[in-house]
Amino acid sequence: MLDQMSAAPGKPIPAACGDWAAAKAAYRFFDNPRVTIAFSPAISRRLRRVLRRAKVRSCRTRPNLSTAARSRVNRIHQNHRRRALQGRAAQRADLVRGADAFEPGRHPHRHTPRSDGGEVLDTKFKGTLALKRHINPTRVPIETKESYRWLENLRQSIALVGAPERCVHVGDRESDIYELYCTAQDLGTSFLVRVQTNRLAERPADAASHDPAHRVFAQLAAAPWAGRHRITVDQDETTWLQVKFAAINTLPPVGKQKRYGPQVLTYIHALEEDPPPGREPIDWKLVTNLPVEDLSVAVEKLGWYALR
Repeated sequence: MLDQMSAAPGKPIPAACGDWAAAKAAYRFFDNPRVTIAFSPAISRRLRRVLRRAKVRSCRTRPNLSTAARSRVNRIHQNHRRRALQGRAAQRADLVRGADAFEPGRHPHRHTPRSDGGEVLDTKFKGTLALKRHINPTRVPIETKESYRWLENLRQSIALVGAPERCVHVGDRESDIYELYCTAQDLGTSFLVRVQTNRLAERPADAASHDPAHRVFAQLAAAPWAGRHRITVDQDETTWLQVKFAAINTLPPVGKQKRYGPQVLTYIHALEEDPPPGREPIDWKLVTNLPVEDLSVAVEKLGWYALR
């Protein structure tokens, strides 16, 4: 057992033991009052700080016991309190959770974790899937995310210029945030951003329910090419781009449709025709709330993005 646990010091006891029988033996071994766990002074000090700051209290519940049994239980509890200064309390909390996971109800005198309000906390082991819970980032408010700085930069730029209608905010794919588009619309300013997310779009009237045409990229791909434009890649290298554009009614993410409404945005796609070997082709998808009526205006927006 010691070999198994020393080989995996960072893993929980069930994972380090490998199977149910070994984990059960480990819990019984640590539960033996004659077993003492010694920690290094640094770990002991750290555990004492954790115990002092803990916000979860523990109350004890016992069944009806005889006088001798109650005395023995009292001695065990006194030993537990003494060992808490060496980090024993933190270790026992882990053992109680593991023992309850393997043998529910076997130890009625164990600690019952409760919150500050007195509610019993659920310490049952719910499996590895519960440990891998994933929060959908599209349902998290933008104010609590790091990307909120893009919205703050937009407001600060408008405040410096003093005329939001004269500003065009150009950004890379990190700026592809639906809240930024809504904020720009509310402030009366313009933006030009490289697209990263294949957002929801209003389904065409003639599209079937299973048709993927309710996505922006699908509707942009269905639009015809408007023409070609020649650009200079390096000092002595030129190439041709195929350019198309389309106005698409873009929908907000599903988790934010109650807070934000749809927007009609113009998407511009520029794709290199014959890229040289050894280099990835130029493939830009841009989105803007500015009007794009012909090829020359679309090429102008490509030039703006190239100056970022």
